[in-house]
Order: sequence, then C-alpha cells, then structure tokens
Amino acid sequence: MRARVSFFLLLTCAACNRPASPSSSHDTIGPVTLVIHGGAGTIKRENMTPEREAAYRAGLNQALDSGYAVLAQGGKSLDAVIAAIKVMEDNPLFNAGKGAVFTNEGKNELDASIMDGSNLMAGAVAGVTTIKNPITAAHAVMTKSDHVMLIGAGAEKFAAEQGLEIVDPAYFFDSLRYKQWQRVQQKEAGKEAALIDPYSRDRKFGTVGAVALDRYGNIAAGTSTGGMTNKKYGRVGDAPIIGAGTYADNATCGVSATGWGEYFIRLAVAHDINALMRYAGLPLQQAADSVVMKKVPRLGGDGGIIALDRHGNISMTFNTTGMYRGYITKKGEGKTFIYQDEK
Repeated sequence: MRARVSFFLLLTCAACNRPASPSSSHDTIGPVTLVIHGGAGTIKRENMTPEREAAYRAGLNQALDSGYAVLAQGGKSLDAVIAAIKVMEDNPLFNAGKGAVFTNEGKNELDASIMDGSNLMAGAVAGVTTIKNPITAAHAVMTKSDHVMLIGAGAEKFAAEQGLEIVDPAYFFDSLRYKQWQRVQQKEAGKEAALIDPYSRDRKFGTVGAVALDRYGNIAAGTSTGGMTNKKYGRVGDAPIIGAGTYADNATCGVSATGWGEYFIRLAVAHDINALMRYAGLPLQQAADSVVMKKVPRLGGDGGIIALDRHGNISMTFNTTGMYRGYITKKGEGKTFIYQDEK
C-alpha cells in the first residue's frame, strides 16, 4: 500500500510540473521569448561591408518581428517559429529557401525540421527542390501525417497534397551562390573551399533556426537549410535530423543548431543539451557550453546553437568567430548580433 501511495504522489507531482495548455489569451504562464540564428562560421568584420552588415541585421530583425508578432498576440510557439523561419527562407542572404547553395549536381536541395516541446511531436523534410518554404512542409509532416520525416519527391508530393506553395526550382537561384559553386567546381578545393560564403567571402555554415517560448509555457524549435555548397548527391546534414539539429521539450529546452552537420549528427547535439539538463541537472548555458564548446571541437567540428529554456533563459553558444543571431523578449526588447565579441 505504501508503494502505491508513493507512486500516486509521484504522478501527482509530475502533473503539477507539466506545462499548461492554452486556455485563454489572458492565461499568461511563460515569459514570451524568441531567439533566432542565421548561420555560424568564420564571420569577420574586415570581410563585411557596412551595407552587407546592415542587410544581415535588417533580415534578422525582420525575422524577430515576424515571430514575435505571433507571440505578442497570444499565438503558439510553433507558429512563431514558422513565421520567423519563413522570413529567413525568403531572404537570399541566408542559406535556406531562396538563395540556397548549390549541390555538386548544380541543384538547390533543402532540408527543414520542427518540434513541439509540449508533446514531443516532430516533423522534417529533406532533399526537397520545389517547396517554397520547407519549414511549412516539416510542420505539415508533423501535423498531417503519421511520420516524422519525408524526403525528396515523396515530401514534395505530400506538400502539394497539403496545399503548400510549390515553385519551379529556378525560384531558389541566386547568382552569387551560383558563382560560388562554379569556383568550387573549377578549383576542386575540398571541404574548406566548399564552405566559402560569397557574401562574407569567408567560411561559414548557412542554416537558419528559431526557438520560441509562448505565454502558455510551450517551447518549439525549428531549423531550415540549403545544406553545404557542392555537397554530394543525397547528402543530408543535421538540420532535418530530430535530436541533432533540432529538439524541443517543455521540461528542459528547445534547441536549433548550425554547424558542420556530420559532427552534430554524431553527437546528437540538440538532444544532448536536453539530456544534460534533464539527467545531470545542468542549467541551460552550462549544458550548451559542455556540448558546443567541448564535445564538438574535440571531434574536430565547429558551429553553434541557439537554445531557450522554460524560464526564458537564452543561450547563443558557438565556437566559431561569429554567428548571425538575435533574440526578443516579452517586453518587445530585441537585439541582433553577428560577431563573437558582441554581447
């Protein structure tokens, strides 16, 4: 009898700690917060013109404003993540959607994923070439199918059936990305040259992501990318992999990653941060530092993450010289950053 009573008390306590579901626009629980990234890598001031820097900051601010508008009106974290990422997918400055980099075969192949921290539901698409906003397709996979990931032609067929916007592959073309790919093809310069970004003329990882906490205490995370310049046929990085590039759990945190995908997959970076919080009891920043600043470099990889816990604490941790990033809080106070020394 004693064991049964203890078990009942355990269940009761768990129920008390479970985040509440939306009931009304006045039932405020979470400290509304949104954090985004637009890619990490070797981003140096000397390689960035004032005009280009201003354009990047404007793009980040537009994404923040779009996502925060959803949260401020009592919307869900999932919708805020989608709104913020769509802005960056539509902006050719970022390697996601329009302006995505070219594969070895001269195509634009897109990946995206999204996860709902309130119920651990997730959706992803990979290797798609005709879906205007892959993040919306990832969401449709999560909410309109029995699956977590769809790839290639199957994902495109599914997106069309769901009424998502389908475009000609030429829509994603960007002349600077194309010239970048041509240079890599001509020089066959290997992995390092394959990551040179035409906008900053230096090495970077082009991925976008967002993590949101809504007023109901629900966390959502999403990631979208065009992948790696000159990537081989069929290559998929960490962005659409749940647990590697994206993870969300109301009990711990939401994470979106940007970096050398092969390393982030091997370390299950997004989930590892969650696990360190859940099982080791680490606070968000310490968990993020443990993975991004220690484990990833130890294997030879680099990159960064954005993360947000249920209390509204933010981490924007990266081991490169820069990461396009920003956040906005419930007070409507937003900031954007590019370089490592910006706080």
